[in-house]
Amino acid sequence: MSDVAAHVVIVGAGHAGGTAAAMLRQFGYAGAITLIGDEPIAPYQRPPLSKAWLKGEADADSLALKPIEFYAGANIDFRPNVSATAIDRAAKTVALSDGSSLAYDALILATGARAIALPVEGKDLGGILYLRTAAHAEALKATLGKGRKLAVVGGGYIGLEVAASGRALGAEVVVLEREARLLARVAAEPLSTFFQAYHEKHGVRFELGCSVTGFQGKDGRVTGVTLADGRTIACDAVVVGVGAHPNEELAKAAGLECARGVVVDLDARSVTDPNIFAIGDVAHRPMPVYDRMFRMESVPNALEQARQATCAITGRPRPPGECPWQWSDQYDLKLQIAGYAFDADEILIRGNPQTAKFAIFHLKGDLVQSVEAINAPPEFMMGKTLILSRKPVNKAKLADPSISMKEVAA
Repeated sequence: MSDVAAHVVIVGAGHAGGTAAAMLRQFGYAGAITLIGDEPIAPYQRPPLSKAWLKGEADADSLALKPIEFYAGANIDFRPNVSATAIDRAAKTVALSDGSSLAYDALILATGARAIALPVEGKDLGGILYLRTAAHAEALKATLGKGRKLAVVGGGYIGLEVAASGRALGAEVVVLEREARLLARVAAEPLSTFFQAYHEKHGVRFELGCSVTGFQGKDGRVTGVTLADGRTIACDAVVVGVGAHPNEELAKAAGLECARGVVVDLDARSVTDPNIFAIGDVAHRPMPVYDRMFRMESVPNALEQARQATCAITGRPRPPGECPWQWSDQYDLKLQIAGYAFDADEILIRGNPQTAKFAIFHLKGDLVQSVEAINAPPEFMMGKTLILSRKPVNKAKLADPSISMKEVAA
């Protein structure tokens, strides 16, 4: 793409969109950049919302990807409190919610994902929160404190992080999970067992195998969660964390191929329109290491795809593929996850869960597909290397914590 009179429009000012804007300038792009965001603040880190923000250890300024002055200084036209309403691919324009429109030469969709709402009675009561934005986190923080009762619907990573933060602030916390165990769709059973025991030690109560059928309230605010067995769990606030859906409606309406996310190639370019890219939570992307397509929700994925798109736009070589990874902080635990357990036929535990320092390796034959590492950085780092290299591993060595991970991966 030529920089002469060129214009890159980025729809979505989250981690992916904000990073893409900064990377374009970093890579020497001299054309116009417009960054559209539907929140009132500049791009910021979202993972701390369920942790540091709730505990009062972070705010919008400390979590900002760049100081607000950066955007004007880098000649990036940042427009907060505005969203895109339509894309005209033939005219190469984007219509905005303020009534204006923008012409683009390249369009980057970084519209993210939204929390899945529970379609039950009482769902619109005050105090029922979905933790996706700084505003959500601020509203939740205002309701937490000593003696307050917090119900968390969903025993995934967000739910467990919120539970840990709630306990740190002195709230009583109960986690309501539909499945028979925590993290049922995303983690190995030994990790579920470990986290449940660790949270229970910190005073969190769990109700597993239960379905939420409604919310009760008084004077417009939630006072309880109704379960399918007829019980009501009293609470002052509820956080619902049962998954997210990609914000793909704008792309679908423009005729872009979507498969629970905008389908893109290894340049993060739409397979339908070469002038449009999709990055971050809204992208359904190739995963060459697993020979499949997948949609990922993680900061590392947002950063990787921002780099892919900006390299393509600025004419740089395609960056090398990375091993997908993510993390979760709960109490004094750092969980680092590398890869995905696609097609795994065996799990191998290295270390002792009783010490809160161990790793669970998911294997397909003698290949490492994924690793879940608790307070175990070497296992995580070498696990990433093994996943990406597709190098067979010696299982006996891998299972022996007295043998260094460097030697295992050698």
